[in-house]
Amino acid sequence: LFLGLLITIPVMFVLGLLIELLFIRPIKRDRTMLSILVTFGVALIIEGVLNLIFSTDFVQLHAWYVTASFQVGGFYLAYIYVFGFLLAVALLGALYLLLYRTKFGHSLRATMQNRTAAELIGIDVERVLAITFGIGIALAAAGGMAFGATTSFNANSSYDLISRLLAIIIFGGMGSLRGAMIASLGMLVVEDVTSVVWSPIWASTVFFILLVIILLARPQGLFGQVEGRKQ
Repeated sequence: LFLGLLITIPVMFVLGLLIELLFIRPIKRDRTMLSILVTFGVALIIEGVLNLIFSTDFVQLHAWYVTASFQVGGFYLAYIYVFGFLLAVALLGALYLLLYRTKFGHSLRATMQNRTAAELIGIDVERVLAITFGIGIALAAAGGMAFGATTSFNANSSYDLISRLLAIIIFGGMGSLRGAMIASLGMLVVEDVTSVVWSPIWASTVFFILLVIILLARPQGLFGQVEGRKQ
């Protein structure tokens, strides 16, 4: 799995660059909405190819530490979950440093706030967007490998994950790294407590009910910014 990450992350970064150059960049009008539709279409194509090559049978990544565990006090911790936690911390730390401590991060945040203004001050917006798309694909691939080591999956397993990821983004607030972290931890806590106290069947339902209640009080999410309205 460690070697797989070293190979997968760069390969997926390059794949993300190619997808952005071939499918996203040619879009000139209504770019936000059309890019979502285009990437969804590309995902369906990739899913179909994977099903054709590997079939729809469920598989799982194998390594010695997937089933191995160690004892801490009276509890047993699986190595794979410790590895997944450390991987998440490392990637989030690297992402934070990239966004807030590098010139590229400043360019990216400027582009997010106002693309036209970013272009006027000399930022190569197209280059920033391509690299950002590649980084996003690479990070998703890293998370997918950790997921595949703990759960059986096939090419169609993405739908449940997408709904949960969208819920985390909405809950935390669009564009907020801190919000995404808190929302993901909140989802884990709520679902685990519900599973223990009540029933695993209701775990996701309780979280989404809480999500709706919070959005009614704060539509922009926990740390999202309220956009000003033009008069």
